[in-house]
Amino acid sequence: MPRLILASASPRRLDLLRQIGVVPHAVEPAHADETPRPRELPAQHALRLARAKAAAVAARHPGAVVIAADTVVACGRRILPKAEDAMTARACLVLLSGRRHRVHGGIAVVASDGRMASRVVTTAVLFKRLTGDEIERYIAAGEWQGKAGGYAIQGHAGAFVRRINGSYSNVVGLDLFAAAGLLAGLATENAGR
Repeated sequence: MPRLILASASPRRLDLLRQIGVVPHAVEPAHADETPRPRELPAQHALRLARAKAAAVAARHPGAVVIAADTVVACGRRILPKAEDAMTARACLVLLSGRRHRVHGGIAVVASDGRMASRVVTTAVLFKRLTGDEIERYIAAGEWQGKAGGYAIQGHAGAFVRRINGSYSNVVGLDLFAAAGLLAGLATENAGR
């Protein structure tokens, strides 16, 4: 079995992979430019970033299997930022309050022979209408830091979610069904060669 590298700094993605018995030999963030391109749709953006991250790390580790992912929270065509400050997190929560939004998870796997497989998983999430106090308490908790759309569903923001349609693990940071399928598919193809 070749070395497996997770091209992500996200501890959530590492925990999710471990949950299904996939333990990377190394974790190496790719540090890709995450600026959306003009007129780039959210799902396209998530897939492009996942593929770019996987390719960048694979280039530094020939012969290894690399898995990368990117999570994009979107309201319609609008890509919400990763919240780096309280003002951004607050603006995201105000926008998401009482609305349905989509979480697009791009996943890319590079096989040991350099072939790449990728896909996008989309989950619809409906937030309840949030009060100003709820938003301020969430901001004070600090859970939003570095999170796409300014929230982490696996934390206190789970109480904001009225309904979810699709993969919960995708919203956390990595769709486990898709990740396992991509890894298994490339391993099976390699075995058949």
